Amino acid sequence: MIDTQESITAKLCSFARAYHSNFGRQKIFDDYLAFDLMGREQYDEIGQLIEKNYEVSQLDEKSGFSGKTVYPVLNHYISPIPLSRIAFAEKELQRFAQGKEKCQYVICGAGMDTFAFRNDNPHIRVFELDHPDTRRYKLERIHQLEWNIPDTVSFVPIDFAKDDMTQVLPSCGFEPDVPTFFAVLGVTYYLALDVFEDTVSKIGILSSLKDELVFDFPDETTLSDNAAPRVKDLANITEKLGEPMQHGFSLMEIRNVLEKHQFSVETHRTPVQIQREFFTSRTDGQTAYENIHFILARKEEKE
Repeated sequence: MIDTQESITAKLCSFARAYHSNFGRQKIFDDYLAFDLMGREQYDEIGQLIEKNYEVSQLDEKSGFSGKTVYPVLNHYISPIPLSRIAFAEKELQRFAQGKEKCQYVICGAGMDTFAFRNDNPHIRVFELDHPDTRRYKLERIHQLEWNIPDTVSFVPIDFAKDDMTQVLPSCGFEPDVPTFFAVLGVTYYLALDVFEDTVSKIGILSSLKDELVFDFPDETTLSDNAAPRVKDLANITEKLGEPMQHGFSLMEIRNVLEKHQFSVETHRTPVQIQREFFTSRTDGQTAYENIHFILARKEEKE
């Protein structure tokens, strides 16, 4: 049954990518390896978790789930965020890598990300950073699938609560002078402002001028009384799963943190813009979340 080697919300995102690749008719992002990496057993468990209203104690390893019950809920509450943010992030990564003889992609909290196995650009060196338990679990799945691990990827074990990324990453082959694209996706929801700033600070130390950072964040309406109904519902779901949302950030807070560590906002996608770019004229019920923003920031010289 469900283990704790990877957060349950991360598993929900993996499930959303797998389902969308297999059954989505209007592809936002096609993570065609998500289902294989997740595996049928875990896929069925997460489908059942949604069906059982996120009650982990109600899961039955001998049972499956009803797609007719699960998929409308999935498309309304779960899929819109992970699908659109990975589509945005990887599009910006490909732009960043274009024309470069060599660059690095650092994924903070990689989880079951599959980019390293979908990557067709040999000039992109991938560093997947994640907790040792998650890393071990993922490598076990890769071994079971008999996938060949590309020479262009390193799986870096790190406990972000204890280890210093500025020390761990360079010891694993990271080159500070090589252009680098950093991704921190699906993380800010569970961080206080000072913890988020600490993450940006460490990325600032590791990065060089014109390196870029992509992340998503929930705005200040997230935990307010005026939050949209499904925003409140999602916050209740993550709390029920033991992963309560900690903070909603204002754009000013985000800008101040970035500028303090030499980053400037290059691109800001608002909920309205995300809706226009990824969800126009859909027939599956998916719409952009009312409180979620995407940021692409660039390391600049101090004035």
